[in-house]
Amino acid sequence: MRRVQVLLVGVAVAALLLLPGSAFARETVVTSFDGTPIVANFFPAEGLADGAKAPTVLVGPGWSSPGEDDPDAQGSDATGNPGVGTLRRAGYNVLTWDPRGFGDSGDMARVDSKDYEGRDVQALLDYLAQQPEAQLDAAGDPRAGMAGVSYGGGIQNVTAAIDSRVDAIVPTIAWHSLITSLYKSGDVKSGWGSLLCGLGHVNGLADGLIGPAGTQTGSVDPHVTSACVSGTTTGTVSAEDKAWFESRGPGDELISQIRVPTMILQGTVDTLFTLKEAMQNYGVLKGNGVPLKMMWFCGGHGSCQTGSGPSGYVERRTIAWLDRYVKGDTGADTGPAFEWIADDGRWRSAGDFPLRLTGSLNGGGSGTLPLTPVGQSGVLILATPVAADALNLPIQAAPRESDLLGEPRLKLSYSGSGTPERGFVYGQLVDEQRNIVVGNQVTPVPITLDGAEHTIELPLEAIAAHARGGDHYRLQLVPSTTVYYPQKIAGQLDVHQAKITLPIVSTR
Repeated sequence: MRRVQVLLVGVAVAALLLLPGSAFARETVVTSFDGTPIVANFFPAEGLADGAKAPTVLVGPGWSSPGEDDPDAQGSDATGNPGVGTLRRAGYNVLTWDPRGFGDSGDMARVDSKDYEGRDVQALLDYLAQQPEAQLDAAGDPRAGMAGVSYGGGIQNVTAAIDSRVDAIVPTIAWHSLITSLYKSGDVKSGWGSLLCGLGHVNGLADGLIGPAGTQTGSVDPHVTSACVSGTTTGTVSAEDKAWFESRGPGDELISQIRVPTMILQGTVDTLFTLKEAMQNYGVLKGNGVPLKMMWFCGGHGSCQTGSGPSGYVERRTIAWLDRYVKGDTGADTGPAFEWIADDGRWRSAGDFPLRLTGSLNGGGSGTLPLTPVGQSGVLILATPVAADALNLPIQAAPRESDLLGEPRLKLSYSGSGTPERGFVYGQLVDEQRNIVVGNQVTPVPITLDGAEHTIELPLEAIAAHARGGDHYRLQLVPSTTVYYPQKIAGQLDVHQAKITLPIVSTR
């Protein structure tokens, strides 16, 4: 049904745009390196006169989704995705596509592999260079930037690493490693796993029955299926499947090959690809001296509960970045190198990242936490405070207004017994003023319950909070959370001493 509707809409759109002196939108099938048909949509810049040329932005969709086919689509404050319509009105052609395995494109989804999806985008760039509306830097080299969120963010990092024809990118709510993001500390994010696995397998088969590339049923790589089944039913993933996901990077290997201006957008409440993923990418790119900007907004793979600020702010920053580095407009204001929105709904900025530490809020204590396979806290993909079956440890009140930014650190000395002996408990920070978990974030803490005393020190997920003088937070250790696989241990954790440190930064 989607493709039938798209064909009808496409005819209508072309009829409207195929006027004297106007460029026109069109759907096409691009043959990739291995013969796989990739279905794409080309939308000229709004008002582009006959014979005129404009730079192009390639916008990839999220996991399991086809390419955007609405020439007037609006942007999203929740995901950070710029609208096709907004880009066209800003003077850009837009190229969207159905990634392989999804929509009407062929083959199977291989999770933004540089050897498959990356080469698909190279074929799209070849196609783009032949379009009469496309501005070129040289023969076969279109003036092109990239945007898009999640899966459409990951493909930007991959493409920019392997093809120098890309002039600037805005990877949004993407990842550094599918191991650290999907299997943090070896624990499976089963909340997200159940959603993403379902979408990948259902949507991969839903479209493509009637389309310009002929019948394409779509599918996902068997490693995805294997990891989905094992991860959501047993909480474990085979070494072979982990190695396969790790090979999808981008990791240091591909990120270190990016040389084009990069604007990283990440969500403070994103529990799938957390702020840490952006911090790692930023660090590698900063070390290589590429033009760089990072923004943390209240959105992404999660739920913003504290206010997202002025509507369209992130989209405007995205357009400014593209204007500066794709159009070459040296007067475009791209803003400070680092901007973030704290949980008071206000945007703040700094000239670089990380910021200078000026102090910390400290807390901790001791106690006992019963562990049982029954019962979980949270709401599928976000953490929530626990009224019972939690160990609550106080943190000193904020002595004055303070910006809490970055990774809190936890040091835990403990012993205990349980079956099985190895597993996890989970650390989260509760904002006592709002009775919510800061950023909706929760961190798995590996434990060994063999009766001996152990000490572990690790960072919790990064936060972006603003404390008023007198505000209170607490560290909450919980036995199980819906964000990760349910607790497997039956036993007891005895916390001899826990120390938590929340970083306070200078914004001057």
